Amino acid sequence: MLLEVIAETLEDAKEAEQGGAGRIELVRELARGGLTPPLALIEAVVKAVRIPVRVMLRDSERFELRDAGEPGRLHAAARDAHARGADGFVAGFLRGGAPDLATTQEVMGALASPVTFHRAFDDAADPLGALSVLASEARIDRVLTSGGWGEWPARFARLKALRLAAPPHLTVLPGGGIDEEALCALAAAGFPEAHVGRAARVPADPLGRVRAIRVATLVALATSAADP
Repeated sequence: MLLEVIAETLEDAKEAEQGGAGRIELVRELARGGLTPPLALIEAVVKAVRIPVRVMLRDSERFELRDAGEPGRLHAAARDAHARGADGFVAGFLRGGAPDLATTQEVMGALASPVTFHRAFDDAADPLGALSVLASEARIDRVLTSGGWGEWPARFARLKALRLAAPPHLTVLPGGGIDEEALCALAAAGFPEAHVGRAARVPADPLGRVRAIRVATLVALATSAADP
């Protein structure tokens, strides 16, 4: 299982790679759900690590546009990050309870970089319908989702249903409150990837720092659980 780890600093990114992470989601202000990181940080992280780095494109905690200028600002951020070597992006917008694909496409412009549609997906009124909409945009290759709301068994069941419904080019990426128990269950069920934030940090909260030993522990647990 590939483990994607949220990084908020250069040290977070280095620790994630050292612990065996397969990809980094780079953000600022994790306590607010993750916003677009500064360009200097993007450049430093891309130079420092060898694993892929996907950069968050988000102005606020909202999943709907705040103003008409937001897509242009985010596109400029995406263009600059791409020029500094970002491997891909993390973005997501809703309109009327459904994925706002047009805004996502406006933010990306002509960039061909892959995109993870983030946890705005969990607020979609019709998850299966949302999955079908997102599958129509070739650059969206991952959907980050916690499996919706509620206790883990219900979320796990939804994640499995989404994975079955997703076309081959669209990976359902479980994330959001993924702890060691959940990670093992996902690995045993054959999920190819998972996304972690707090579980890779010491202390295990948004103000903690990523530690290689925590990442290595998670990677080892997932590997063991996935073994036949």
